[in-house]
Formats: sequence, structure tokens, C-alpha cells
Amino acid sequence: MLKIELSKMQFHGYHGVHEEESKAGGNFEVNLIVYFEPVAMPVRHLTETIDYTQLYTLVKQRMEKPTRLLETIATEIANEIFKTFLSVQELEVSIRKLNPPIPFFNGSVVAAYTAKRNDLKQNP
Repeated sequence: MLKIELSKMQFHGYHGVHEEESKAGGNFEVNLIVYFEPVAMPVRHLTETIDYTQLYTLVKQRMEKPTRLLETIATEIANEIFKTFLSVQELEVSIRKLNPPIPFFNGSVVAAYTAKRNDLKQNP
């Protein structure tokens, strides 16, 4: 398998359960790792791999949609990647909320999701 990793993608979004998060928004960092079976080895053309600009666009579009829970965003990004890129066999997506609104807390929080295509539950 091959791996493509998009690291430290920066977004401003309106995600969270607190009212001020839906008004002022906050800064987020997304990391994505996908493992996939390439069409050919060695990979010589973009058509034989996964275009990481398409992965970025997918993540960016999802991060623009306000959502209460980071876990929801992470799992929806994963599901969309599996649906769009059939060669992806495994992935990990993590979303870091920089400066969460927690009194006296100096740090960040992360929600991460790891999934394998074979382990996905089939929805009716």
C-alpha cells in the first residue's frame, strides 16, 4: 500500500457546542492520512494514484459546514473519502481545535477517527 498524508491543514470554522463558537468561530488544524492500493507500481501518472488536491478540497468543503461536534466532522470526512476514492483501504483523520473555550485551559483538543474499509458498517 501507499500512503498520502496531508498535514496541518489550517481552517477557520464555526464548530462547537458553545454559542460563542457559532458566532466568532475558531481555528482548526486537520491532519489526514490515507492508505491505498495504487493502480500500478511504480506510480508514474496522476491517474494511478490519489490526487491530494482532491483530498484537500473534500476536507475544505466539509470544514466550511458548521457542526457541533468534531467527531461528526471526522467521521463524515472519512465516509466521503471511502465513497469517492475506492482504492483507499484505510485512513485516519484528526481535527484539532486550537484554543478551545475552556476556562483556564491553555492547549488544544483533538478528535480523531481511524477506519478500515473492510470494517465499515453497511448502512441500509
